[in-house]
Amino acid sequence: MSDQSRPFNPLEKRHLGESVGQALLRQPASPLSTLQPFEGAGIYAIYYSGDFPAYEIIAERNTGSRFGAPIYVGRAVPKGARKGGNLDLEPGRVLFNRLKQHRRSIEQVSNLSMEDFHCRHLVVDDIWIPLGESLLIATFAPIWNTLIDGFGNHDPGGGRHAGIRPRWDVIHPGRP
Repeated sequence: MSDQSRPFNPLEKRHLGESVGQALLRQPASPLSTLQPFEGAGIYAIYYSGDFPAYEIIAERNTGSRFGAPIYVGRAVPKGARKGGNLDLEPGRVLFNRLKQHRRSIEQVSNLSMEDFHCRHLVVDDIWIPLGESLLIATFAPIWNTLIDGFGNHDPGGGRHAGIRPRWDVIHPGRP
């Protein structure tokens, strides 16, 4: 049965994810450099508008306050959420802190400028966070999610520092 012949079900995963994704895209884009602390967990999109040659097409889609092509999409869930067992975790500033980590990564590299980055973020009930993030990545295929891995890596645990450097760190040297 084709999608057109089936009755519309607003509670299908795809439609629920679209709802979360569209809510994020309605948020204003703010400079990543001036983001102020806020409470909550959720999803975010980071946009690039600078002159790094490999990202020229992306930057063109993000000029003039259009912000039509995220370079990276991510999520921040409450601490302990992956272990389960507590449906009422207080997230604190987990989403703000994640964006702050990304800001620090960009500030550490020599060939990107913080002024060229904006972000949108949406505080979301934690049950919808993975669905919203997955849908946005599938929709936009952001280059730092799909082709240039490593931007969103958390600090590796003991013994893993000696591994192969992610592509992101090869293209954008400077992070320890």
